[in-house]
Amino acid sequence: MPPADPNHPNPRGMIRPAATVMWDEAPAHYGGAFSKMLVRPESCGSHNLDYRISVYQPRAYVAPHRHRIQEQVYHVLDGEGLMEMDGVRTVVRRDDVIFIPPGVEHAIYNTGMVDLRFVVVTSPADDA
Repeated sequence: MPPADPNHPNPRGMIRPAATVMWDEAPAHYGGAFSKMLVRPESCGSHNLDYRISVYQPRAYVAPHRHRIQEQVYHVLDGEGLMEMDGVRTVVRRDDVIFIPPGVEHAIYNTGMVDLRFVVVTSPADDA
């Protein structure tokens, strides 16, 4: 399927098999912190959403950072690790949901024994 036109006012719906999307290790993600960027403006024409699935191998993490205007929701599917928000680390496990408002410094670390798998939903899609 050709990429959607992010400038088109009415993107069409789509079904995207996850296996067609390559794993990516984004900047400031370390040690096997991989994501599949499943819904993005450039791939689907979404205007407000970034939707991805992430798999962090044991010891993998994203460095502490903050977003200027973006809100995020993390939903842990498998594994366990530490979620850091404004310097406070909390254990997160399967079925936990994390809300991160704009301006909150955050990081996630796989401190568990198996892969940490979670969904990340971000709005708007870019922090510009």
